Amino acid sequence: MAQSHQLQRRRFSIAMVCDFFYPRLGGVENHIWSLAFHLLRLGHKVIVITHAYKCPDNEYSNEDTTIRQKSKRSGVRYLPGGLKVYYCPFLPMVDEDCMPTFTVSFPLLRWIFIREAIDIVHSHQATSTLANEAVTYAAELGLASIYTDHSLFGFDDIASVILNRVQKVTMSTVGAVICVSHTCRDNFILRAKLPPSAVHVIPNAVDPAKFTPDTTKRDNNRITVVVVSRLVYRKGVDLLVGIIPIICKTFPQVDFVIGGDGNKKLALEEMVERERLQDRVELLGFVPSGSVRDTLVRGHVFLNCSLTESFCIAILEAASAGLYVVSTNVGGVPEVLPPDMIHLSDPNIDSLVEGLSVAIAEKIDLVDPYEFHQRVSEIYSWHRVARETELVYANVFEKPRLSFLQRLARYKTVGGVAGYVACILAITLHFVVSLVEWWQPVNLIDVIPDMCLVHDENEKKKKKQ
Repeated sequence: MAQSHQLQRRRFSIAMVCDFFYPRLGGVENHIWSLAFHLLRLGHKVIVITHAYKCPDNEYSNEDTTIRQKSKRSGVRYLPGGLKVYYCPFLPMVDEDCMPTFTVSFPLLRWIFIREAIDIVHSHQATSTLANEAVTYAAELGLASIYTDHSLFGFDDIASVILNRVQKVTMSTVGAVICVSHTCRDNFILRAKLPPSAVHVIPNAVDPAKFTPDTTKRDNNRITVVVVSRLVYRKGVDLLVGIIPIICKTFPQVDFVIGGDGNKKLALEEMVERERLQDRVELLGFVPSGSVRDTLVRGHVFLNCSLTESFCIAILEAASAGLYVVSTNVGGVPEVLPPDMIHLSDPNIDSLVEGLSVAIAEKIDLVDPYEFHQRVSEIYSWHRVARETELVYANVFEKPRLSFLQRLARYKTVGGVAGYVACILAITLHFVVSLVEWWQPVNLIDVIPDMCLVHDENEKKKKKQ
């Protein structure tokens, strides 16, 4: 027991790898940053590896001229809290996802892993090419690997079938998997064909201090329904387009505030013009993360129309800000909030209209925003997420690494033809690793001193003196 406790409290050097990170904003990005920050507070060394991002142009104006400066987030950057981020020069394709490289990204990732003395590679999100490649590279380099799944995927469309087969290959050698809900875990086990004992559930969390209620920001003469999400098909914008006219006609005292951007924004704009709801529907466009709370506290009800969600951190933020939640009953959403804080509806217009009508007519007068905030604060904590993740790290780090032949045996179980293809790719990668190790020997890579360990050693010397 003492040995297990000592192992759990070991200080790890962790590399979080994902295509999706700041300056892009979303649930995965927020999860990586929050988890990394709290792991740093627990004493671990954490870095993030992602691809370079083009940032919005910066404008500097004076009385005479306006200077527009193009900027790019590349190289090594430090975020608040001491989080070090490697923005690597990899080419993104659609939706900021890197182009698959197979082995092109390996020399740079290997150099970073060695330079930062990484113990554990922690990849995030199934659709991240960089994350899937990093898991494979970690197995070749003898590093412990963890993967966190944030989304649900189907089994009947071409994109999901291909992604599921790719994940079955890349997850063959992973040490452990973390899912953000039990529904996500069941979905992942079916997709990746991993033993259930290797898949853990650690729910998302929220920073309650950033989502405090403020009832003075509400218009108490009106009822405001707030929607904050990406305006894309998966978020149920088509349902929202059908819901708003019905609710506005049924409840003259109800207004809508919609924050977010995406390719479905035009459908909302056309609906507002067609139904002449300009004075009752406010489209905010893109809402920076620092302004989400200010948008939420304007409302009484938060509406989530998503067609698929693994966890949906947005409804957790809304409840923390004191809003009653109406949401589609999909994925892991039923696991997030207690029944008295949320009304679950089927993902269709009639059911959502009924749920929103019940919330407007019966529920919002019973809501105490500050009680909601307190309850969310007690249930969800990033510190708890970090501590539970730390235990998974300890268990995986204790396991022996797979040999080359053991990895080939696992790749072969992927399927008939696919298994042999995976083995051929693994053998090719193994030779590439040998070539890179000859071309870039470990002794020629400068290892960055761990300043925390240096500080601890200096403190010990002072005490001895």
